[in-house]
Amino acid sequence: MTDTVVVIYSGGMDSYTLLHVARSRGLNVHALSFNYGQRHVRELESASAVCESLDIPHKVIDIRAMGEVMAGSALTSDVDVPEGHYEEGNMKATVVPNRNMILLSLATGYAVTVGANAVWYGAHGGDHAIYPDCRPEFVEKMDAVCRVANYEPVAVEAPFMALDKGEILAKGLKLGLDYSQTWTCYNGRELACGRCGSCVERLEAFAIHGVTDPLVYEESA
Repeated sequence: MTDTVVVIYSGGMDSYTLLHVARSRGLNVHALSFNYGQRHVRELESASAVCESLDIPHKVIDIRAMGEVMAGSALTSDVDVPEGHYEEGNMKATVVPNRNMILLSLATGYAVTVGANAVWYGAHGGDHAIYPDCRPEFVEKMDAVCRVANYEPVAVEAPFMALDKGEILAKGLKLGLDYSQTWTCYNGRELACGRCGSCVERLEAFAIHGVTDPLVYEESA
């Protein structure tokens, strides 16, 4: 088990849970967030507020200049965010080209800088069909590369790889986490839309546990 980890922290419910799981295991956590021009940049506000409240070192890296090599996604370009259930045919438009390879590479460099020997990110079982960079084979190969990319080996780990959104939420509820401190919606509006695939998946996870999502949604406002 590592003593210090860099957690890639988007501000969403998966990475929020991951951040707290790391803390619950007594790890020294450094949170790392990225502004890559995402439509839902509001998530970074949530991330910063949480880290400040927990006194966790938090670095936000602006990589918007890389937008030209990460274009074409509904999250970064002028493409409508798909609505409805979170499944491959509907949500493929939200794939950002090579996003996690880029973010994990930068996070590995940061891990070396702060003396961490692992990078954690929140890929989970529900992502496998849609996002190639959230699949076990991707994590396995990134882990192998990052262990030899520097003099100091850095592991790449996805602790939620075998879990779905409902199971991740179960971990957070057991820890007593307040999910009003997270942002999931792919649209960058004042309130969560409740209709995009990310919102639908989140609401389904809360419904499975018979718990009301503390976020305010447009349709209920």
